[in-house]
Amino acid sequence: MRVPDGRRLCYAELDRITAQYGNALRRMGLKQGDRVAVLIEKSIESVILYLACVRSGLIYVPLNTSYKEAEIGRFLADCEPALTIDPPTLGTLAQQASSEPANLDPVSSEIAFLLYTSGTTGAPKGAMMSHAQLSAKAAVLVKTWDWSCSDVLLHAMPIFHTHGLFMSLSGALAAGAETLLLPRFTVDDVMDHLPESTVFTGVPTMYSRLLAAPGLAAACRRMRLLVCGSAALPTDLFRAFAATTGHQIVECWGMTELPTCASNPLTGERRPGSVGLPLPDTEIRIVDEQGRPLPPGAIGQVEVRIHPPFAGYWGGQSAQVGPDGFFSTGDLGSLLEDGYLSILGRTKEVIISGGYNIYPREIEDALRRIGGVEDAAVIGLPHPDFGEGVTAIVEGDADTDEESICATLKSQLAGFKIPKRIIAVDRLPRSATGKIRKNQLAERFRKLYDNGAG
Repeated sequence: MRVPDGRRLCYAELDRITAQYGNALRRMGLKQGDRVAVLIEKSIESVILYLACVRSGLIYVPLNTSYKEAEIGRFLADCEPALTIDPPTLGTLAQQASSEPANLDPVSSEIAFLLYTSGTTGAPKGAMMSHAQLSAKAAVLVKTWDWSCSDVLLHAMPIFHTHGLFMSLSGALAAGAETLLLPRFTVDDVMDHLPESTVFTGVPTMYSRLLAAPGLAAACRRMRLLVCGSAALPTDLFRAFAATTGHQIVECWGMTELPTCASNPLTGERRPGSVGLPLPDTEIRIVDEQGRPLPPGAIGQVEVRIHPPFAGYWGGQSAQVGPDGFFSTGDLGSLLEDGYLSILGRTKEVIISGGYNIYPREIEDALRRIGGVEDAAVIGLPHPDFGEGVTAIVEGDADTDEESICATLKSQLAGFKIPKRIIAVDRLPRSATGKIRKNQLAERFRKLYDNGAG
């Protein structure tokens, strides 16, 4: 593992130092099963701390460093950590880490880490991952994406989220690959280091920004695998990136509760608009509102069963798991006969307008194809006539007005899908992984149709 300033740790050093950190944590009075809440920026030390907690039987709880004091307070009240680590605490820990390493032996069924969901459509919940899940899923990812010790992962994701902490980092660690750890994503930093890397994982916003960078094709010549997760990859972006670089992005899908459940194949068809095939440890089915399985191609609720199973939410919050072990993801999708899965949005995002069920992603994809629209979010807002009014919030430098955009959409979509209003904003609100916070938009514009307009 290395960072741009030249610091480097081989696996033997990583093993020694993480054991020493674990021993220092226990000397501070922590015992197996205690929670360690972490509020530090991404660095080699933050990865060391994560691995030290996991190998010592402590539950690692990373928190977004951009959270405000009130938000942090809610998370700490929920998980009740035995220790909260900030930069000064980390410095103290490092000074105490010089003693002989000693390790506990975590039980596979015990919890390794606790990640809070993004809260883009509701209140965040603490999803738990057991040691058994951590090791089993890492092995699946190594096989699915053919990780090897010769790979070099360019890591630009935050590590307080399942994408960066688990999906990206675990494959590299499990395969003994090298990780080049960037403190954050910037186009310049990624472009500087792509030529020496073989694997990159990101979110759609990252790929969109990289696509505009001069010299991208040359920078990607050594790349073996480019993965996209955390948010839907627009089909036009998939095609444009492939046309520019010769690389088809591998879109995958998972969630905080169930990391990486499906992926487009490494060898075989990488289908735009689809998140691919279920991974070997995963079963996926589509059901109706009564939980009855639907035929191939039908749109319904996505349910997933994995082995080992989802460990549940911290504090005993109930998870939507049926008696047969299938977890209700809250996503809407369709599963074709050949096994490819498409995700159409969250069940809470389905808009019922004038009696019609409307799926936002179809409209969002159409909006992104309009010149000047960089991104779009489609939501349903209370409407006096239609129940919910289809409403589009667009980001970018659109050179057309609301009427012109609607006219373009009318040539592609049925009339009931056309937004009642299209609102331009400078920037859509996003989570740290680029996922649009639709709950914030719904709150901001909830009174838009109060006067009956639209």
